[in-house]
Amino acid sequence: MAEKKDEINTNEEERKKTFQELTIKDNFMFTAVMSDKENCRKLLSMVLGFPVTVVSVEYEYSIIYNPDYKGIRLDVLAVDDDGSQYNVEVQTVNRKIEKRSRYYHSQLDMKLLSRGKEYSILPDAYVIFICDYDPVGVKKYKYTFNHTCMEAPGYTLEDGSHTIFLSTKGENDSDVPEELVSFLKYVAADLDESLDDFEDDYVRQLQESVVGIKKDRGMEGGYMLLEEMLNDERTAGIKKGRAEGIAIGRKEGRTEGIVMGRKELGSVKYTP
Repeated sequence: MAEKKDEINTNEEERKKTFQELTIKDNFMFTAVMSDKENCRKLLSMVLGFPVTVVSVEYEYSIIYNPDYKGIRLDVLAVDDDGSQYNVEVQTVNRKIEKRSRYYHSQLDMKLLSRGKEYSILPDAYVIFICDYDPVGVKKYKYTFNHTCMEAPGYTLEDGSHTIFLSTKGENDSDVPEELVSFLKYVAADLDESLDDFEDDYVRQLQESVVGIKKDRGMEGGYMLLEEMLNDERTAGIKKGRAEGIAIGRKEGRTEGIVMGRKELGSVKYTP
């Protein structure tokens, strides 16, 4: 009974938003909005500071819920007309993301190398995290990382990999473009605030996309199906973890009992 009570409490704590409660910072809504090629292109151009010409949003890593939208991705994966790869993720939970960025870079490279390409022609790869917290802690809107040589600080390893962390908690407004600040404030906004006028054309474009998506019954059905699938996976994971934990506990318990028993027996002298 206690086991069932724990599951109920967990479900209450992890209550998911309804479809109409979603904002741009929610993964489902973000990926649905960025399924629009122009939304994605403008985002990349704004973040990177140079025009990204033609962007096609790829669907190889998609889970298809609505054929009209060609799938809802769990991340945004795009390619420009030069072949450069872009992976954009929204991160709302405050956790270390350095190792995750390394993993995403490896996935972009493996995706291309699996097609028989040589290392020498690997295109540039960009991994961008949009964080609803400060991942570095120095109140910047944008953190750009590259590889430099410790023994020769002026030398940068030009391997084509680029990592950028964006933060909604920045305070250095004068150091970054005004449009980027407006976008990040929109990302940080709650449901009511997200309807405000941020005095930015790109944010208005995103707001219109969100409104259109929320009117789409097929998209709402896709979200409900996704949540059902994720809930099933979580439930299965909890049950599996509990079963494995019990098995490990029993094994360790038996082992500990045997060891303790041997120690006790070893201290008893045998009397014929």
